[in-house]
Amino acid sequence: MRRAALLGVAVALSAGCGDDDDEQASTASSSSTQATSTTAEKPPSVGAGRGGVTLTGLGEFDQPLYVAQPDDGSGDLYVVEQTGRVMRLPGGEGEPEVFLDLSDEVTCCGEQGLLSVAFAPDYADSGSLYVDYTNARGETRIVEYERTDADPPVADPQSARELLAVDQPFPNHNGGLLLFGPDDRLYVGLGDGGSAGDPNRNGQDLSTLLGKIATLQPGSRRSEPAIFAYGLRNPWRFSFDHETSDLWIGDVGQDTLEEIDSAPRADLRGRLNFGWSAFEGNQRFNDDQRAPNAIPPTLTYGHEEGCSVTGGYVVRDPALTTLYGRYLYGDYCAGQLRSFTARAGREAGDDRPVGVEVEGLSSFGQDVDGHLYATSLEGPVYRLDADG
Repeated sequence: MRRAALLGVAVALSAGCGDDDDEQASTASSSSTQATSTTAEKPPSVGAGRGGVTLTGLGEFDQPLYVAQPDDGSGDLYVVEQTGRVMRLPGGEGEPEVFLDLSDEVTCCGEQGLLSVAFAPDYADSGSLYVDYTNARGETRIVEYERTDADPPVADPQSARELLAVDQPFPNHNGGLLLFGPDDRLYVGLGDGGSAGDPNRNGQDLSTLLGKIATLQPGSRRSEPAIFAYGLRNPWRFSFDHETSDLWIGDVGQDTLEEIDSAPRADLRGRLNFGWSAFEGNQRFNDDQRAPNAIPPTLTYGHEEGCSVTGGYVVRDPALTTLYGRYLYGDYCAGQLRSFTARAGREAGDDRPVGVEVEGLSSFGQDVDGHLYATSLEGPVYRLDADG
């Protein structure tokens, strides 16, 4: 998604037949153009992580907790409100309009509600989108909708097609993120079922989808979910690096530690085990649980520094030079945005604050061009822009 802009180099060529000098000049100009283009394609260096970022407000919403954008050329942004609506921002900055209203279908709030939206990779043609919400009985529902041909576009509430239903034994740890991965499968984040301490031992139980990231193939006849990753307590927000396809997860902790997990693309073929509830972070938790081949966390922090990790993205927006190549994340209670150099599968070594805060940080979002967004459960939605 974030692609380095190419410099346009105009080369004037004389009309008619050229002599050898003209051909040499043309060849030299062509070589110069290729060298310039190669230089322009080189990505920025990894940023130092300090400063250089400002928050640009895009509007006030009703408990916003996600931002998404389809790859349809419109530039429209979509903001998910926990209370049940998906709002469309025309051109990414326009006056918000209701795109889909599920307020009568959704149980809110706490850790329940309308939790995310994902647009099909071929949304421009198919008009298909997917939502994750908690229904009136407190159960997780993954539902497909179709866009209408109306102007402005809206989702057709009559087109609902349920793809997945998951019973939730408790009202917390619902997970909630839907995300199309680099393989065009739909990834679904699900918490361990809730309460506290994984009482049903779902984290390591491969017979349940609770405590997992699962995949679906909406356009395939084989629509049964497959477990992609397990040993997760509440993977509220996760992402794939759009340059490397590495996996990054913000997994909300229990009483002691918040954690960020990662895995390089080369390790994504099998089921990944991130250790819960045999481990909380890198500490032993439930002694009766085993976690074979558990992947240690990339970063942990204690509750003296926050209360609930908000996973983010590896920054690939070249305008954000101080953050480029770093994993951006935050915490709902602390509000402080932080980052570290993104090396999937390795322990973070240079974690530091960015220098900006979002009160009630509920989520991050990313558009098709790599611009990043942050949502506050208090109402504001922000775009992260270069400072100055």
